[in-house]
Amino acid sequence: MLRRIDVAERRARLAVRHRLTADTRADDPVEVARSLLALHGTDPSSVYVGAWARMRDGRVADVERALYQDRSLIRLLGMRRTVFVTSLDVAPVLQAACSRAVAARERRLVLRMLAEAGVAADTAGVTAWLAAAEEAALRALKERGEATAAELASDDPRLGTELVVSRGKSYEGRQKLASRLLLLLAAEGHVVRGRPRGTWTSHQYRWAPLTDWLPGGLTDWSTQDAQTELARRWLRVFGPATVDDLCWWAGWTKTQTKRALSELRPVEVDLDGQSGLLLPDDVAETPAPEPWAALLPALDSTPMGWQHRGWFLGDHGPRLFDRNGNIGPSLWWNGRIVGGWAQDGQGEIVCGFLEDVGSDARSAVRAEAERLAERLGGVRLAARTRGRTWLEEELAG
Repeated sequence: MLRRIDVAERRARLAVRHRLTADTRADDPVEVARSLLALHGTDPSSVYVGAWARMRDGRVADVERALYQDRSLIRLLGMRRTVFVTSLDVAPVLQAACSRAVAARERRLVLRMLAEAGVAADTAGVTAWLAAAEEAALRALKERGEATAAELASDDPRLGTELVVSRGKSYEGRQKLASRLLLLLAAEGHVVRGRPRGTWTSHQYRWAPLTDWLPGGLTDWSTQDAQTELARRWLRVFGPATVDDLCWWAGWTKTQTKRALSELRPVEVDLDGQSGLLLPDDVAETPAPEPWAALLPALDSTPMGWQHRGWFLGDHGPRLFDRNGNIGPSLWWNGRIVGGWAQDGQGEIVCGFLEDVGSDARSAVRAEAERLAERLGGVRLAARTRGRTWLEEELAG
């Protein structure tokens, strides 16, 4: 008979492994990133708020120090062509398991757009032209140390070449090669997003050689070995979970996912009638932790860790997710989402409950809101790279 893991135990595992209880909070943002595999980084503010929720006394300076001074955290394009912030030991695994495929698709796309731009007469010529442009970009970036895409575009005429994006579509646009090339070079592990031009909430990054973070470059993993290792780490953080959960999270095909899992020989468990998987050495029961509350940011790595979220989300999805499947800011109580939060016109944190949670939960959430407000220090967060959710609109109004 399969070992049964009920919803209560799954929520207990989530609380402990994702460092969401007072006893499991970390002192270092690197510990947080490693515990989650990676912090979702499409919205820069999510990295900070997500780390603070899991730290005893996290501040802006702690995350900035790890990203830009110690360089113990690194931004990279990873799963589902999404930006993540992760530790240096995890980065090579993510790059080989996920970014490498993204880079291959991106290279084909750039070559096609360059051919349409008429930079050379044939395929071989376009390929050689792109290789020369890449060398120019890397050389200019090394000389500058850090640079924006616009600055690089002014360093070499080739990098200022205009590309047509989404040709023939209603949203067709134009983009200079430097911007597109930096995305490609990042996915291939040559450059990295550095310090933003503005504040810690800014999306406009300077770029730097990846060797500024990893002098020897990324450790070279084979794609298959990296996918197996990533599946192992993911199950340790998010298990028990289904094959579909991992397939969605990693952005892999079913074949890739099953191949990666087959090397691990996971144990099958019963998730209330659904088949779940655990690592063979990770089947011990997790005791329920002390009651806890958390305010997690939009696109946080915990709610975005599974495709099937009913066991912690209930029926609140339509009010907490945007049209593209991105979660907004969420309120948690003892391993389940019970509402959301936003900032009003004055920048004050406003919490909205979607169910009756009782006075203890409301008091704990209020304490977490005060803790977050103190760290924000009056900074207003904006919904970027996603749409505002139904509940955000209601609370902010």
